[in-house]
Amino acid sequence: MEKSCTLLIHFDKGTPAIANEIKEALEGNDVPAKIDAMKKAIMLLLNGETLPQLFITIVRYVLPSEDHTVQKLLLLYLEIIEKTDTKGRVLPEMILICQNLRNNLQHPNEYIRGVTLRFLCRLNETEIIEPLIPSVLQNLEHRHPFIRRNAILAVMSIYKLPQGEQLLVDAPEMIEKMVVLELIRKVCRTNRAEKGKYIKIIISLLNAPSTAVIYECAGTLVSLSSAPTAIRAAANTYCQLLLSQSDNNVKLIVLDRLNELKSSHRDIMVDLIMDVLRALSSPNLDIRRKTLDIVLELITPRNINEVVLMLKKEVMKTQSGELEKNGEYRQMLIQAIHSCAIKFPEVASTVVHLLMDFLGDSNVASAIDVVVFVREIIETNPKLRVSIITRLLDTFYQIRAARVCSCALWIIGEYCLSLSEVESGMATIKQCLGELPFYSISEEGEATDASKKTPQANSITVSSRRPAVLADGTYATQSAASETAFSAPTVVQGSLASGNLRSLLLTGDFFLGAVVACTLTKLVLRLQEVQPSKVEVNKATTQALLIFVSMLQLGQSPVLPHPIDNDSNDRIVLCIRLLCDTGDGIRKIWLQSCRQSFVKMLSEKQLRETEELKAKAQVSHAQPDDLIDFYHLKSRKGMSQLELEDEVQDDLKRATGEFVNDNDDANKLNRILQLTGFSDPVYAEAYVTVHHYDIVLDITVINRTKETLQNLCLELATMGDLKLVERPQNYTLAPESSKQIKANIKVSSTETGVIFGNIVYETSNVLERTVVVLNDIHIDIMDYISPAVCTDAAFRTMWAEFEWENKVAVNTVIQDEKEFLNHIIKSTNMKCLTP
Repeated sequence: MEKSCTLLIHFDKGTPAIANEIKEALEGNDVPAKIDAMKKAIMLLLNGETLPQLFITIVRYVLPSEDHTVQKLLLLYLEIIEKTDTKGRVLPEMILICQNLRNNLQHPNEYIRGVTLRFLCRLNETEIIEPLIPSVLQNLEHRHPFIRRNAILAVMSIYKLPQGEQLLVDAPEMIEKMVVLELIRKVCRTNRAEKGKYIKIIISLLNAPSTAVIYECAGTLVSLSSAPTAIRAAANTYCQLLLSQSDNNVKLIVLDRLNELKSSHRDIMVDLIMDVLRALSSPNLDIRRKTLDIVLELITPRNINEVVLMLKKEVMKTQSGELEKNGEYRQMLIQAIHSCAIKFPEVASTVVHLLMDFLGDSNVASAIDVVVFVREIIETNPKLRVSIITRLLDTFYQIRAARVCSCALWIIGEYCLSLSEVESGMATIKQCLGELPFYSISEEGEATDASKKTPQANSITVSSRRPAVLADGTYATQSAASETAFSAPTVVQGSLASGNLRSLLLTGDFFLGAVVACTLTKLVLRLQEVQPSKVEVNKATTQALLIFVSMLQLGQSPVLPHPIDNDSNDRIVLCIRLLCDTGDGIRKIWLQSCRQSFVKMLSEKQLRETEELKAKAQVSHAQPDDLIDFYHLKSRKGMSQLELEDEVQDDLKRATGEFVNDNDDANKLNRILQLTGFSDPVYAEAYVTVHHYDIVLDITVINRTKETLQNLCLELATMGDLKLVERPQNYTLAPESSKQIKANIKVSSTETGVIFGNIVYETSNVLERTVVVLNDIHIDIMDYISPAVCTDAAFRTMWAEFEWENKVAVNTVIQDEKEFLNHIIKSTNMKCLTP
C-alpha cells in the first residue's frame, strides 16, 4: 500500500550504514555523532529498511536529549516509522512517544514547542493525538506568535481527521478568536473604508477571557483607529491589565503602552489618571517610578487635588513600616509632590507641612528633597512664609544631616523678617549649638573625651576637605562630614533639646560652622533694623561673636583629627569683622542680594522648563498644497457613531500631517549595510534597528545561483560588550529566491562594538560547505545612547556614588596647602626639564 510522504531526502546508495554502528552512536554521549546516526537511520527508513531494534535505543538515549537538532531529527524519525500493526491498531510502545510529545508541548523552549506542534500536523493516528489535545489548546494562548501559529495549524489538522469533529467540537470558534485580529489588521490596511466595521468587532473581543487576546485587541485598536471611543476602550483595557497582572514585566510593558497613549492622546489619558495611580500598590520601584513619570505629565487643574491626596496617602504609608527601599520610594513621592506644587502653587499649603515632618528622615536624600522643596515654596508662596518659618523652627532640632541643616539655616537667615521670627531663629540656633565654649583649654582632657565619644557614637566621619562638584562642572573645596543620619539627638555639654548642630561641629564639619556664622550674621543685621532697643541688639551681637570665636577655637584645638579648613576659617573671620563694623553697602549685599540671586535662579529655571514644554508641544503641519477633505459633506447613512468618529479622526490626521511617516524610504536606505559583494553567489544586506540596548539585524539573503542552497546558516559573532541572543537556524534557499533572517543582539555596556560573521551553505553537487565572509557591522556608541536631563542634585549624588574621582593617597610632612602645591609644581617642572 502506498503511503503519503512529507519528507524527501537524497540518499547515496553506496554503502549503507550498519544498524549496529547506528545503535552504538546513539547510545554514546557525543551529540554530533548522535545527530549523524539519526540522519543515517532516517535515510535507511525512507529507503525501505525497517530497523525495529533501534526503537528502544532511541527511546532510552535520544528522547532525553535537549539538543534542538536531535529533537528535530527525532520528530522526523517518529513521522516515518510504522505506528500501527497489520490490523491498523496503534502499537503499545507508542504510549512512550505520547508522553514525550506531551512534555515537548509544555517545554519552556519556544522552538521545541513549535516544531512539536508542526509535527502533530502530519499525524493521522487518533489514539496518539487525543491525549495531546489539552496541551495543544493551551498553546493557543501562548505569548509567542511562533507557537500560536503552529498551534492553530495543529488544531486545523486535527479537526480535518476522520473523527476530528468529535475531538474538537468548538475548533472553528476557537480559531476565529485567535486569527481574527491578524485578519482584521490585514483587511484594514488594504481597505481602509471598511475599518470602522471591524473596529466594532475588536471592541467586542475586549471581553474575552484570555489576557493575551485582550492585550492584542487593545494594541490593534490603537494602531488602526484614533477615534476617542476606541482609544478610551484601549486605555481602559491597559489599566485593567495593569491592576490584574502580577508579573512585573507585564506591568512594565503595559506602562510603556500607556506612556505611548499619553504622548498621542493626552486628553483621554487625563481621565484615567487615578486608574494609573493604582499601580503604586506594586512594591517594585521601577513600576512606581514609571507610574509617577506618566502621572506627572497628566496633571490638570481638575485632577490635581485628587492626585496630591493620593500621593500624601502613599507618603504616610511609608511611615508605618520599614519595608525594603521605603526611603527611596518616599524620595520619589516627595519629588512628585514637589513637581505638583510648583505647577499648581495652590496645593502647596496642603502638603508643605506634611513634608516638613521628614526633615529629620533617616534617608538623607529624602530630607534634602524636602528642604529644597520648602526653600522654593517659601519664595513662590508669600502667604505660607510665616507658617513655614514657624514649623521649621519647631522641627529644626530633629534635622540630623549636614546638607539639610545648611539649607534650613539659609531659609532661616533669609525669611525670618519680623522681630519675633528673628529672635526665635537666633534662640533655636543657640539651643542646637548648646553651651559654650565647645572646647576649653583648662578642661582639655575632659573635652577631648567628650568630643571623641560623642561623634563616634552617632556618625561616620570622612575627610573634611573634599571636592564638591559645582553646577558648571568646576570644583570647590567643601569642609563637611558625610551625610550620615543620626539615630537620635545627642546631648553634648548642652540642654536636652540641643545636639544636632553641636554634634556635627564636633565631627569636624566646619563648612556647616561657616553656614551657622553667616545665618547668625544675617539675623543680627536684620535685628538691628527691627529691634528698637540698642541694648538687645548689642547683647545679640555679643552672643553671636562669642559663638564665632568658640568655633574658631574648636577648629584650632588638638581634640579633632583635623583642623578647620582655610575657606571656613576665612568665612567665620569675615562674619566677625562684619558685626564689628557694618556698612550700608555690605548690609544690602547680605540682606537683599542673596535672595535676589535665588529669585533669579528660580525664574531662569521656570523659563527653561517653559521653553522645554513649548519644544515638546510642536507638532507637524500639513503642506500648503495638500488636498482638503470636507468630511461634513460625507454621507452618514448607515454609519455608527464609532465609524463616524474614526472617519473624522483620520481626516484630522491627514490635515495635521500625522500620517506622514518620519521613517520614510530614504531614511531606511541610509541604515542598510551591504554585507557581501555583488559578485558573490549569495548576496546579503542588513537593516540595523537600534532601540535603547537592543539591536535588531533584519538581514536579507538572496540566492543568486541556479542551484538550491541547503543548510544555509548565518553565523554571527560579536566583539565588545555585545551578546547574540539567539543563533539563527538553518534554511534551504531555492534558486534566485530570498530569505529574511532576523538576529537580536543585546548591548551590555556603553561601548562601541563590532558584529562580524559568515554565511555557510551546501549545494547538491559539492560535498563541502561554502563560506561567504560578511563585511563587519560597526555599532557606534551614539546609536544606543540618547541625551537625557539630570538635575544638579541628582548629578552630584551620582558623582559621589560612582566615585569617578581617582583618589591618590599622599603622605607628606608639609602642613600648609600652598606650600605643598608649590612643592608639587616645582617637582613636576624639574621632571619635565630632566632629559
